[in-house]
This record gives sequence, structure tokens and C-alpha cells, in this order.
Amino acid sequence: MEIKIIKSDYVTSAVRSSQYPEEILPEIVFIGRSNVGKSSLINSLTNRKNLARTSQTPGKTQTINFYKATLKITEPPEFKNFYLVDLPGYGYAKTSKTNRGIWAKFIDEYLSKSLQIKFVCQLVDIRHPPQDSDLQMFKNILEKNLPVLIIATKSDKLSKNERAKNLAVIKKSFGIDELPILPYSSKNGEGNSDLLDVIADSL
Repeated sequence: MEIKIIKSDYVTSAVRSSQYPEEILPEIVFIGRSNVGKSSLINSLTNRKNLARTSQTPGKTQTINFYKATLKITEPPEFKNFYLVDLPGYGYAKTSKTNRGIWAKFIDEYLSKSLQIKFVCQLVDIRHPPQDSDLQMFKNILEKNLPVLIIATKSDKLSKNERAKNLAVIKKSFGIDELPILPYSSKNGEGNSDLLDVIADSL
């Protein structure tokens, strides 16, 4: 069985609930520290180079961005529409404390109020242990009773031994032994089909 996204389009950006898309669809949410690779992951998942804008500058995403995607599942042929939702990065960003406070507020409002969220993909950089902001966001997601999948980005940058060691550190940091962690590389496609499988199951 093959699963792939055959169509994807930018729909809207929002900073309050009144600006969310009018069409109600299931939502797959992506969140992580600034520059962890959210936009690159969304582009690799949809097989689009510039669907989500990528930047070397942390804090580029400053709104909640909704992308409508169509998932095709073969055997039997089936098509499912949903939103990929890209949230602003938390943690370090080249912006004022006031702006970061505003972002935190509308991110929390979205996670609290949207009834369409199927699960949240929380991205962490596989090269580094999770930081306090990662652990706080994870706790926040769990407190909202939202399913969460930890995705360890930039997996292509480590050797096999380094990866195993760092994944163990990430798992220990989050404090849940059975926590699934998906290594992902936007460069070589590792984790792509696994993530598409999880999305298909959730839809």
C-alpha cells in the first residue's frame, strides 16, 4: 500500500480563532523550537520545495499557517483532505520578549480551542538534548490531552552510533520510556513514509 500527499496549498495565516479556515478538516500540527526544521519537514512531506517558507533565521514563522493537503491511499484507492498546521517556533527567536509573549498566547489558544487536532508533531533536533522549552511544551500538550509524536529532525547529520545514543537521551529527557520517537531527515527522506502512515491512520 502506498500513501502520499498528491496536492497541497497554502490556505491562510492566523493569530486568532476568528482567522482559522472556514472549511472544517482534520488538523495535523507541527511545533518545535525556532530553526528545528518544521518548514523543511512540511516541504519534504508534501514534496513541494517552497510550500512552507524556510529560513536560516530563527523565528521566521510568526503566525499559525494552514496548508490544505490531499492524502492518497492506494489499495483500495482513497483520498483524504486535511490541514498541515505550522506553528511559530518557541524558544530563541530574533524578536522582542513582547512578540514571543504574543506568539505563546495564540499558540496556546489554538492548542486549547481547536477541536480538529488529530495529533501534534513536536520536533526536536536529534543532535541536541531537549531544552527546557521543549519539555515545557511537551507537558503543555499532554495537559491538553492531545496525542503527540516526537520527531527527531536532522537525522542525516549523525552516525548510527551517535543517533542511538542521542535518541536514548531524548527519550530519557521526556521521561516516558514507551514514548515513540521518529527520526526524520528532510534531506534524504528518512521517516517520511512512517509519518505519512501515522497521518493516514489518524485520519
